Amino acid sequence: MNQIRTLFYLLILCVLTSCRDSNKAVYDDFGNEISPSAANAVDRDLKAIKKEGVLRALVVYSSTSYFLYKGQAMGFEYELLNQLANDLGLKLELVISDNLDSQFEVLNRGDVDLIAHGMTVTNQRKWEVDFTDYLYLTKQVLVQKKPDNFRRLSWKSLHNAIIHDPIELINDTVSIRKNSAYYERLVSLSNEIGGTIHIDTLDSKLSTGEIMDMVADGKIKYTIADENLAKINASSRPILDISVPISFSQRIAWVTRKKSKDFRRVVNEWIISQRKKKHYNVIYNKYFKNKRSFRRRTASEYYSLKNNQISAYDEMLKAYAQTLGWDWRLLAAQVYQESKFDPKASSWAGAQGLMQVMPATAESLGIKNISDPAESLRGGTTYLSQIYDQFNHINDSLNRVKLTLAAYNCGLGHLQDAQRLAEENGLNPKEWNDVADMLLELRYRKNYNKPFIKYGYVRGTEPVTYVNQIFERYEHYNTFIELENQ
Repeated sequence: MNQIRTLFYLLILCVLTSCRDSNKAVYDDFGNEISPSAANAVDRDLKAIKKEGVLRALVVYSSTSYFLYKGQAMGFEYELLNQLANDLGLKLELVISDNLDSQFEVLNRGDVDLIAHGMTVTNQRKWEVDFTDYLYLTKQVLVQKKPDNFRRLSWKSLHNAIIHDPIELINDTVSIRKNSAYYERLVSLSNEIGGTIHIDTLDSKLSTGEIMDMVADGKIKYTIADENLAKINASSRPILDISVPISFSQRIAWVTRKKSKDFRRVVNEWIISQRKKKHYNVIYNKYFKNKRSFRRRTASEYYSLKNNQISAYDEMLKAYAQTLGWDWRLLAAQVYQESKFDPKASSWAGAQGLMQVMPATAESLGIKNISDPAESLRGGTTYLSQIYDQFNHINDSLNRVKLTLAAYNCGLGHLQDAQRLAEENGLNPKEWNDVADMLLELRYRKNYNKPFIKYGYVRGTEPVTYVNQIFERYEHYNTFIELENQ
């Protein structure tokens, strides 16, 4: 009996004390308990980020955060991140979240340095990560479907068909992502109203907009959304009611590692300064308040969340890209850079059409109507092919393509001058980065007056920027547009 009693006390002692040794509490510098994953996170802060020169940010592919529309990358987070990276002197590298449940893990192991996804600040989340200063304030609302014939119902009938108070959710079911702030709120709400609200957990890959569509389509009965997201998404689905508040105002912020104190401080200073600027409000209104623009995007065939299309000329781009042996999305990125897919576009220098071909070049290529998309693409890709052939001695295909694009922009002669200047300076004339540096040097008299330079001065920043922006856009197209068999 004494042995049994001793074992019992040992068991209790283990539960209360020693069993915690395998998961000892960890505290931050302020004495707050934090998760083991936060304590064991990679020790990477502003100094390391600056040294590498890259800002890696995790973003969500959604109708407000990051998407493609008419060939252009857009989104609230996307625009702010570009400005932040530029202000910090960093190159922006985006990583799209494919699982909202694993975002903190991705952050803490160092794959990214910032979660640029508007997240509700909660004490539970602070156990694992730290939040930046808030981007905006909002509240959570219930998303429910009105009757299919709601437009023909009287006000009283419609009023009776939907709920108007969260207490009416007792013994009903709400569908949400498990690791969302909405889940935390529903658990708290159930306790506050003294009744059970059943929670149906959804796939963490679903965005708020997609879940709201599920409500509108009758696949689920209720969900929860931040009010600003609910309003903009419901603007194209009038069958949704979003009038019932579920929470008080809450802060929405980005997320950093707990160890990234200096980086968080800099980002906080930047956010606070941005909130005071008119430009910040313009961006916010563009994605969360401009309902007409939102409806126009969601109805467009060239909206990446809807179709696997970039422009009205995709089929032609695929055909002409084959003649070059290029990925058609790369050719599309160049065409956007030239004309933003406007066949009537013209430049100050006289270049016209989708491919912005100069009149003299158009004549030599047999282009009769420079504003005709097919004619412009045929002629422009023929010209690209002629330039591409000039670099057939370059085995590295990426360098060959970049040199071709630069020559398309500034002229083959200027590009070859830059190659000659690269050789004189002990650089590699087959390497784009070396040639790009020399294009920049050809802005200066001491270089363009050298006897072996045949074509003189060139505004070197233009072709360098041209190539860089095409490839930045190409990365977006790779992200959003699947490469189908051509």
